[in-house]
Amino acid sequence: MVVVNQAGEIVLLNLQAENQFGYSRDELVGQQVTNIIPEGFAERLIADDLRSAADALAQQIGTGIELVAKRKDGSEFPIEIMLSPLESADGILVTAAIRNISKRKAAEDQLLQAQKLESIGRLAGGIAHDFNNMLFAIHGYAELLTEDLATGNRAAFDPDGALVSVKAITDAAERAAVLTAQLLAFSRQQVVTPTVLDINLAVTAIEPMLNQLIGENVKLIMKLDPAVGHIRADPGQIGQIIVNLVVNARDAMPGGGTVTIESGNVTFDERYTMEHFEVAPGAYVVLAVSDNGAGMDQATREHIFEPFFTTKDVGKGTGLGLATAYGIVHQAGGHVWLYSEPGIGSAFKLYFPRVDAAVEPAAVPPDSPAIGVGTALVVEDDPAVRTMTTRLLERAGFEVLAVGDGAEALAAAQRAERVDVLVTDVVMPRLSGIDLAQQMMEAYPHMGVVLLSGYTAETLDLERVTAGGATFISKPASSNQLLQAVNKAIVARQAPGVPL
Repeated sequence: MVVVNQAGEIVLLNLQAENQFGYSRDELVGQQVTNIIPEGFAERLIADDLRSAADALAQQIGTGIELVAKRKDGSEFPIEIMLSPLESADGILVTAAIRNISKRKAAEDQLLQAQKLESIGRLAGGIAHDFNNMLFAIHGYAELLTEDLATGNRAAFDPDGALVSVKAITDAAERAAVLTAQLLAFSRQQVVTPTVLDINLAVTAIEPMLNQLIGENVKLIMKLDPAVGHIRADPGQIGQIIVNLVVNARDAMPGGGTVTIESGNVTFDERYTMEHFEVAPGAYVVLAVSDNGAGMDQATREHIFEPFFTTKDVGKGTGLGLATAYGIVHQAGGHVWLYSEPGIGSAFKLYFPRVDAAVEPAAVPPDSPAIGVGTALVVEDDPAVRTMTTRLLERAGFEVLAVGDGAEALAAAQRAERVDVLVTDVVMPRLSGIDLAQQMMEAYPHMGVVLLSGYTAETLDLERVTAGGATFISKPASSNQLLQAVNKAIVARQAPGVPL
């Protein structure tokens, strides 16, 4: 037991507190409570001077708050504090009942590790199942296409049948790309293009599609605050989250019901964030999607954001939607709260940091495919990807030099009469695409640079080269996306002010 006055000074403690913290009574009485509880947490123990004694006594300051305490020798240990105000002749005091929860936390850590292993197993199994289906389709249709194109069968070759096979391969590859994008969003390693958004416009833009998705027996209600602030996020990802949450709400109401989408502004102060340590204080925009459907029990709520966890029937969902939404919101600097009760319904509240900036206009995609002119240097350590990229650029009209690593690229650039654009993978052995791009941009100011990668774990310093005019696109990219990026990079490096 530790008692603290309004000045934050310890006025009383018991023998157990002396033993736990390693101080004698005389060493602590009269000292600031920050001696035993790290600064930032200690403020929770100090009664608010602005409140009256009656207000302080009427308000429960906190129950079961988990903090970190420190001993005289500087070591730290986890504690749980139960606080209550106490009226005395000297004013309002705060009594703190402090429990050392080291053993409990150790047991919780073991349980968490077991749950993580279970989640990883479910993740691996889900990935294997989905990818095996896609690979089965790709391999099967590729075999059919190979058989159709075999020398002995060319007399009976059916172009329409071949196109069916090609389209099926493309469809399977696109489904695989969607799956990997969801996995990267869940792990917060996806390459995104954040822009300043009006969340209301993002919702209303897809409202017609949402009405089609929910069907006639579900009512969609919009409660969008016209004064809502702006956020910085990837527009496509925000739409992905909204669609996923609305579809989940629809599925939770097979007999019909109501889905409500709300937006608004909220501010979290220091007191709130001390109870919710994962939340930083400040101004936020909240986007809420709620329903009056079946709701979830506690066991379901505990697993709902895990990858490949689903309550839907087989074939009705991958179990990645909510895990993806969770990753996207956290990648944008926000957090997610779930409120749900069986028989009442569910509400997902997404909080994004509010930004004081104007909405950025959306980029307008070009109507026609890009035409390539000049010489491209392709650097890719995967032979299959290198060959495919080379053929794609050559077909567009580029002269292509293709090499397998950064050292070969530097040598090829020195031998070439001129290289108009460097197209390089980011993650490569010995010399990364980032370092290669930086060296090339310094040595050849006229050269455009395009970087490609499917993830960002090794590309956290992309800004080092994108700030100088390099263009980044994520894998997998369509042929038109790659060609547009290549031409954009060439123009960016040859803009006025860039020496040739």
